[in-house]
Amino acid sequence: MKFVDEAYIDIAAGDGGNGCVSFRHEKYKEFGGPNGGDGGRGGHVFAVADPNLNTLVDFRYSRRHEAKRGEHGMGSDMFGAAGADITLKMPVGTIITDAETGEVLYELLTPGEVITIAKGGDGGFGNMRFKSAINRAPRQKTPGWPGERKNLKLELKVLADVGLLGMPNAGKSTFITAVSNARPKIADYPFTTLHPNLGVVRVGPEQSFVVADIPGLIEGASEGAGLGHQFLRHLQRTRLLLHIVDLAPFDDAVDPVAQAKAIVNELKKYDQQLYNKPRWLVLNKLDMVPADEREARVKDFVKRFKWTGPVFQISALTREGCEPLIHAIFRHVQSEQRIENEAVEVDPRFAGDAPV
Repeated sequence: MKFVDEAYIDIAAGDGGNGCVSFRHEKYKEFGGPNGGDGGRGGHVFAVADPNLNTLVDFRYSRRHEAKRGEHGMGSDMFGAAGADITLKMPVGTIITDAETGEVLYELLTPGEVITIAKGGDGGFGNMRFKSAINRAPRQKTPGWPGERKNLKLELKVLADVGLLGMPNAGKSTFITAVSNARPKIADYPFTTLHPNLGVVRVGPEQSFVVADIPGLIEGASEGAGLGHQFLRHLQRTRLLLHIVDLAPFDDAVDPVAQAKAIVNELKKYDQQLYNKPRWLVLNKLDMVPADEREARVKDFVKRFKWTGPVFQISALTREGCEPLIHAIFRHVQSEQRIENEAVEVDPRFAGDAPV
């Protein structure tokens, strides 16, 4: 299935039904009085977070979504039926913004979460509503209220704990294959990865975290060069970034340090908040470096790169060094989760054991 992470849709909730003007006509009751009912409510438009979806491709080909209008009121005190609601299924991680103003309206972050994105209009009043002591035969009614209409932009941000950064052919796809259940396409040419891949890394029973692999970045990515810039936003929700570097490029003229610095610069240009996220350095393809040269090459890279953070040496192809890295990532993710949970404000009504 083609991966689509942006779509524009038009939605329209149903209009309310009109009120009715009607009077009773019964034998021996010359003045039966008003009995016109109210119109029915228009249908709402809901959005639900469906964990079985991972793309917005359905909305690329179906842009207009309308709920049914409410039925009009009728005589004999009969109110109109409410219009049928519609529910739009969207992937978890979808952000819904106003296409005209850019304002973020809703975010679907929890599987099964349901939100109302457009409310149907209320039904109009029938003439029975206007009956009074001085107006025994009202002929007033009101039309139904219009339903909400919106032009929306849907944007999908992949929800992952860990994001992978790196140049094309740095070994990101090989790494996510080695440590998780994801099976992305792997080849020796640039831009093998064309859309984000998600992988679940199992550390133990009921212990796991999610890794996101995006297309490789190149210099100028923040201005739109290459493919990776289209998916950088998928890394904004991650708790940790792994900067994977090819320590043994095929071309001897390629400097891994210069490539790594280019990635960092593009990250900083794109989003300062993303640049400030915790980032670990992962030196990959050690299996292609002679054993007696590894230590010197790693030291030289770290020195020239001026890196002071955590450094891991791995070979994604042979899985050498992957196990310690996985456990370190899991400990970090757990620590971040605890901090986030502690930061959540508890409603005082539900704090403690005492009933309110």
